Amino acid sequence: MPQIKKVLIANRGEIALRVIRACRDMGIRTVAVYSVADKDAMHVKLADESVCIGPAQSSESYLNESAILTAALLTNADAIHPGYGFLSERADFVDKVEQHGLIWIGPDSDMIRKMGDKVNAKQTAVKCGLPVVPGSDGALRDIEDALVWAEKIGYPVMIKAASGGGGRGMRAINNANELREAFPIVKAESKSAFGDDTLYMEKLLLHPRHIEFQVLADKHGNVVIFGERDCSLQRKNQKVMEECPAAVLTQKQRDDMIEVCKNAAKKMKYTNAGTFEFMYENGKFYFLEMNTRLQVEHPVTEMVYGVDLVREQIRIAAGEKLGYTQSNLVANGHAIEFRINAEDPETFVPNPGKITLYAPSGGLGVRVDSAAYTGYTIPPTYDSMIAKLVVHAPSRPACIMRAQRALDEFVIEGIKTTIPLQKKLLESSDVRQLKTDNHWLETFLANQKTEESEDDKE
Repeated sequence: MPQIKKVLIANRGEIALRVIRACRDMGIRTVAVYSVADKDAMHVKLADESVCIGPAQSSESYLNESAILTAALLTNADAIHPGYGFLSERADFVDKVEQHGLIWIGPDSDMIRKMGDKVNAKQTAVKCGLPVVPGSDGALRDIEDALVWAEKIGYPVMIKAASGGGGRGMRAINNANELREAFPIVKAESKSAFGDDTLYMEKLLLHPRHIEFQVLADKHGNVVIFGERDCSLQRKNQKVMEECPAAVLTQKQRDDMIEVCKNAAKKMKYTNAGTFEFMYENGKFYFLEMNTRLQVEHPVTEMVYGVDLVREQIRIAAGEKLGYTQSNLVANGHAIEFRINAEDPETFVPNPGKITLYAPSGGLGVRVDSAAYTGYTIPPTYDSMIAKLVVHAPSRPACIMRAQRALDEFVIEGIKTTIPLQKKLLESSDVRQLKTDNHWLETFLANQKTEESEDDKE
């Protein structure tokens, strides 16, 4: 069994800190990599060692495979943890890591390739017994093929890039004329964004919720599925707020899907951490995609189940068994995560700059994952998320109350943040009464603008 004594974290910000803390708890040394823009970053300060790997641009630093591998070898690291984003789902990089005698802390490259392509992922899902959205049985050959499939499925439909993600490379289609017009445009967008213009088609669900199930699987065939996360509050397919468990489900629905996901993970011989993502509408689940990595929202699962998912990732990569079974996983209470971004809360324009005061909230049941501090300058080069506020309580109503207190306490000065938006969400009766879906937030924001415009006229 390989022994992991030193881990290089191929990432930055709060997720790099998250991995450093898990390693410290396990007595494992850490190596931080950083760009010139991140020389004063918290993950650089807290790691045991740090290596500068390039200039600010991600393509020349955090996506620079050669620089990261060189840093790992120079520091005698045993393993690489990718966090999420950047190189976390780059199968070719995983192969290079292992070719250099290093341990990859994540799923293997074959699984990343298989589930990273949306067409292959759907075919794999069907073979493994996961329910799927009605759609084309593979890639769309041309516009004529797309028109035939649209008639079979029934409008409205969605055309999607096979290599897409993050809300890009997809378009809702209501009729044949729209399809003829959009098909070449989406192909061109997909080619530009992902280097691949392969498209496929699915039935468009009008009022779905986004519900996902956390997977952990070791190299000995043991699999556990954690209770679900509800990630329906999204803006432009980017999650804003996540909850565990999904309060809209019955216990039977939850138990049934846990069993379905567990069987699927076993059939595909999945290892390490991952997430099955589903659309949920009218009591039915439809497989959306699988993320072959740790999720941004993993803390809500940790808070409810008391399991350190990063620690488990490292143990699995080292060849250890899970050490517990499905029946050992007991949900305790409710947790909500708020993504706090350095953005204007109304226009969502990024607002990088110097934080003149940073005073995170605290107290019982409150966790803040962040790499920010007073005096830190947020660079304009990277993702705008600067903190994750995670709140836990015995019930959802109690969690919402605690979250309101925590958001009121959270002080960040010098830049604009999305905290005011998060407060408004908790004040909404729709959010409190579970009357939301994937499209609700877009409508809510549009209504807010309309109300503000009418107030200005008065």
